[in-house]
Amino acid sequence: MLNVEKLNAFYGKKQVLFGIDLTLGDGRIAAVIGPNGAGKSTVLRAVFGLGPDREGTIRLNEDDLSRAAPPQNIAAGVAFVPQGARVFRDLSVFENLRMGGYTLAPDVLRPRCDEAMDLFPILRERRAQKAGALSGGERQMLAFGMALMLRPRLLLIDEPSIGLAPMLVTQIFDTIVRIRDERGTAVLIVEQQAQQILRIADQVFVIRAGRLISQGAVDNYRGEDALRQVYLSEHKAKQREGDGP
Repeated sequence: MLNVEKLNAFYGKKQVLFGIDLTLGDGRIAAVIGPNGAGKSTVLRAVFGLGPDREGTIRLNEDDLSRAAPPQNIAAGVAFVPQGARVFRDLSVFENLRMGGYTLAPDVLRPRCDEAMDLFPILRERRAQKAGALSGGERQMLAFGMALMLRPRLLLIDEPSIGLAPMLVTQIFDTIVRIRDERGTAVLIVEQQAQQILRIADQVFVIRAGRLISQGAVDNYRGEDALRQVYLSEHKAKQREGDGP
């Protein structure tokens, strides 16, 4: 279980997150939604220790990760898939997967690569191809495969749909559900396509101007009226609260 309490975050002297409290159970998918510039991605980066400066408590089950840097978070079972399908473009698909599991013993590494390619069969077809020659969707799948090599307990995903065709978005979101169902992985995901993420999420956190303004079961956020409350009056909220992080 992920427990985040009173999370504040700062870029220099500018505070960008204000007292965020999140609880995410094992095997649950939580959507982080809200207007552009609200601070959603900053929440993921702060949890993973990838900047900004932070205050507060972050615990994953028995592990206190409040001051942990990314290497310590990875060792504790946290994986992060950032925006932009970041892979090693000059390496092959198979070499990228090996890089994702660089801490694994050789007898474990190969089966884990096979697991990743089973989740995304196109990676098996492209295994010898350089990652830079893949399509955007294929690179996103490879980024997911790399993040899953160490079988994380918590998967942080930032805007996986950016630049992808709708069919590929659906495929990736269905795979996220499969990962949750088969491995019990908890997933905290930032996504601007609200209808897609609400299709697979169990719970929702709404961020605006760096603050958690609403949370609850996903059923409370389905439908146009509920989403309008999240996204409507975005410009008014910015005028009232200041432009969010």
